[in-house]
Amino acid sequence: MTPSQVLKLVKDQKVEIIDFRFLDFLGTWQHFSTPPHMLAAATFEEGLGFDGSSIRGWQSINVSDMLVVPDAQTAKIDPFLKSITLVLICDIVDPITRENYSRDPRNIAKKATAYLSSTGIADTAYFGPELEFFILDDVRYDQNAHSGYYYIDSVEGIWNSGKEEHPNLGYKPRHKEGYFPAPPTDSFQDIRSEMVTIFEKLGIKIDKHHHEVSTAGQAEIDMVYAPLVEMGDSMMWYKYICRSVALAHGKTVTFMPKPVFDDNGSGMHVHQSLWKKKKPLFAGKGYAGLSEMAMHYIGGILKHAPALCAFSNPTTNSYKRLVPGFEAPVNLAYSARNRSAGVRIPMYSPSPKTKRLEVRFPDPACNGYLAFSSMLMAGLDGIEKKINPGEPMDKDIYALGPEEMAGIPSVPGSLEDALQALEDDHEFLLKGDVFTDDAIQTWIDYKIENEVDPMRLRPTPYEFILYYDV
Repeated sequence: MTPSQVLKLVKDQKVEIIDFRFLDFLGTWQHFSTPPHMLAAATFEEGLGFDGSSIRGWQSINVSDMLVVPDAQTAKIDPFLKSITLVLICDIVDPITRENYSRDPRNIAKKATAYLSSTGIADTAYFGPELEFFILDDVRYDQNAHSGYYYIDSVEGIWNSGKEEHPNLGYKPRHKEGYFPAPPTDSFQDIRSEMVTIFEKLGIKIDKHHHEVSTAGQAEIDMVYAPLVEMGDSMMWYKYICRSVALAHGKTVTFMPKPVFDDNGSGMHVHQSLWKKKKPLFAGKGYAGLSEMAMHYIGGILKHAPALCAFSNPTTNSYKRLVPGFEAPVNLAYSARNRSAGVRIPMYSPSPKTKRLEVRFPDPACNGYLAFSSMLMAGLDGIEKKINPGEPMDKDIYALGPEEMAGIPSVPGSLEDALQALEDDHEFLLKGDVFTDDAIQTWIDYKIENEVDPMRLRPTPYEFILYYDV
């Protein structure tokens, strides 16, 4: 869609509000709105001003002026707001230099795409994330000097099997038995279907949806693969739609990786492949039908995985899911079909067009633009340096003995470790000025100061169980 087509859409649809959306460094959508008369053809070049010092991880107050420049191709009518509202996703620009902002995640994704083309290796990187999330009925939490707690609840929670619900009708998935049960045990079919219907109306193609493994309303909706920047945009819409539909039903959605103890956490398996001139490049005659290029891409992912986790698993809670010895794919190995490996090669179809790899350790708390960009840069580094991924791991990793397990590396055990890995290994991200030293250091500093250190300082309820009577 061009700027002139957007202006025509505003007139034809009798749009009442223009909503300018962009995301902060961490990955949360921000927005402000104007009446339609404030949107002109020139706005798509000149942009609109805002205070960049009020956005997490961005400008200091003495250089706070920034511009949002709307991307006409992203125009969509918001399906939830009462006033007819046109949403435009924006890029961030410095008002003095007119350069795209180095800490704007969407700009980083655009630069990653440009770098891919400049290498001549491929012209398109496709990403297809499978986001998992929980649909809950109630959430309460607090932390202060003398107390701290959280409480979540779901009508599906197995802990409510004995609750007086006037009447309690049962049909509550047991721990780790939520995968694929039909209704009425799957009580969220209609809500997920409503989400999917809205996705499709907005032009975001969906592959499938279903209940996930955990009790308490864990869900998954899979998007059809799309180019990197487009998928980053779609992931923002994804979270917005899921939360908004749930809210309309008096429920709430969380993308926290591990909100429920003693059951599966929420991951985000990311399918990815490279194409050139509309031809797939990952299909070949090697292991699992992969090309040599695909094997080297895997080599890059596995080599840089600890650093990638700083973007793909960016919260302290992420590492409550990535715990060795359980079902999460913490092991940095690759395999066809084996879901206990960090990288899997799906074998559903023999078609070269479906040949791809699936990185399984990321989670949905991530900023999609940064996670996808960093994985692409790691894969390209593997191709450029012909990094050998080693031998595949087709055995059940969790059934291996201690000697065999000792030879398999794993993802970091904490956000602090992941950030240190990024500090030590980020040269591959700097190619093509995709990530800058400033962006990487700001990410590390922000995470340490605002997440790692505060978690260090606070006692948790379970520590009282362990240590109160020492």
